[in-house]
Amino acid sequence: MSDVNEVVIVGSGPAGYTAAIYAGRAQLKPVIYEGSVTAGGALMNTTEVENFPGFATGVMGPELMESMRKQVERFGAKIITDDIVLVKLTGEIKELTDGSGNTVKAKSVILAMGSAYKEIGLPNEKRLSGRGVSWCATCDGFFFRDQVIAVVGGGDSAMEEAIFLTKFASEVVLIHRRDKFRASKIMIERAEKNPKIEFLFNHEVIDVLGDDKVSGLKLKNTLTAQEVVKDFTGLFVAIGHLPRSELLVGQLELNTDGYVQVEGRSTKTQIPGVFACGDLVDFTYRQAITAAGTGCQAALDAERFLSGH
Repeated sequence: MSDVNEVVIVGSGPAGYTAAIYAGRAQLKPVIYEGSVTAGGALMNTTEVENFPGFATGVMGPELMESMRKQVERFGAKIITDDIVLVKLTGEIKELTDGSGNTVKAKSVILAMGSAYKEIGLPNEKRLSGRGVSWCATCDGFFFRDQVIAVVGGGDSAMEEAIFLTKFASEVVLIHRRDKFRASKIMIERAEKNPKIEFLFNHEVIDVLGDDKVSGLKLKNTLTAQEVVKDFTGLFVAIGHLPRSELLVGQLELNTDGYVQVEGRSTKTQIPGVFACGDLVDFTYRQAITAAGTGCQAALDAERFLSGH
């Protein structure tokens, strides 16, 4: 492509698709690279989404993303099912190269690559994803009412997940491979005071058991190496997130965890004409609705930038 586009959007999911909807309605003729494998973002791996406004009885994650994608098409965005593998963001015209070797040029770029949940790295963890294994308590906690479930992790996010899950589960066992948590004191105290939460220190999950759904976990004592099997119907992995910001190292300002830094409540990065939104920026809320909101902001910020140039 030798033509210079008004705006190119990298990544899909609620943030990227919403940015494309708004940019399309603004007649910017956006090009969106939705990803070859990650098209639709994290919601493609989610079952029923009950907390996205407008769906009174809930909606399946892939169905929600497909609806957004059709809306993107309706407003004239060009969708490319490929990944951007190289970016040159400095200068007035930005250049991006996709996995097929094509180069696309743009006056503005919206980055919406999202983030990935850190995984333990077990084969059955991936196989039973959505069948008892989850990385999001607010997404899936409701489905574990009156069940005994495990949470793996030792930071604030693990504490938050465990506390939230006590609204539904009969018992939550917080498993940590060390003898003390790295979470903040106040979060540990809240978890300790919750009668539904039990702590299991010095243990790590070495296997997830179950055929069609989770039935238990195989654990190993990190001090004695003794292995034990415990019954659980759910496993929530809360060991952190990884923003998909590898392409941006050395070009954009990132925080210590790799999230893109933006100006105040805007989506502006330190490079004029480059905007970032969704989970690539947000390490606090990480919800579909907040990602969609910042996708809207990014498109509006890009439109204002272009109108001023």
